[in-house]
Amino acid sequence: MRNTQGLSLTYSLVEQIGQAIVAGAYDNADFPTERELGMKHGAGRTATREAVKMLVAKGLLSGRPRQGTALEPQARWNVLDPDVLRWMLERKSTLRHLSQFTEMRLGVEPAAAALAASHATGAGQREIRAAMARLKAADAGFDDPLGAEIALHAAILNATRNPFYVGLQDLVSTALRISIRFASGRQERKVALARHEALVTAILGRQADEAAQLMHAMIVDLLTLIRSAAAERRLSPGGPMPHWRTSFGPEFE
Repeated sequence: MRNTQGLSLTYSLVEQIGQAIVAGAYDNADFPTERELGMKHGAGRTATREAVKMLVAKGLLSGRPRQGTALEPQARWNVLDPDVLRWMLERKSTLRHLSQFTEMRLGVEPAAAALAASHATGAGQREIRAAMARLKAADAGFDDPLGAEIALHAAILNATRNPFYVGLQDLVSTALRISIRFASGRQERKVALARHEALVTAILGRQADEAAQLMHAMIVDLLTLIRSAAAERRLSPGGPMPHWRTSFGPEFE
């Protein structure tokens, strides 16, 4: 039987140390030894060692023989790890990273919407309908808006029946938790609900190009909001807005 208490302590250490690394707490100092980390957080050797190994796997740390553990530069961080992404989005320069990740979503989710329209099975369509029903219930105050919208985006990724898109669920969900909270109060809820309904209608109607364009338009609107907020804070998170120009070909018709 696995030691769940030990695992909880390890994950707690990963969370605390990972957040501190991403926030720059160790940028101007030598990274602590495992013994020092254990003493600071009141953890034993095993839990501390496992936490360090997990942070090495996430690209935040490196372990070198006879040199101990060292910080890795941000360029080597595994930014596609959901924990690393969340820590980055939650720190003070959130808008820059949120803008950059939203730009990446433009290259992923419109194509996923098109694939869902083309490839969704009956079960996949039912999952999308159920998520849309949750979103409507949330608008009426009977469900969690954040959870409902994440469920819809996850259902669309699932409906692609492509393991690489399905594997992006945790990553996209992590970013959505930040971006939805950011957009709350900045976007008209009824308009957002109507656009999601139109997207679902296109997917269920096997209209691949329409689904892609609707998803693209929603993400572009979010990106515009983020960039406007960044401009107010005198940040420069990105260049020209990309446009959706992909033709999906006969296999999506």
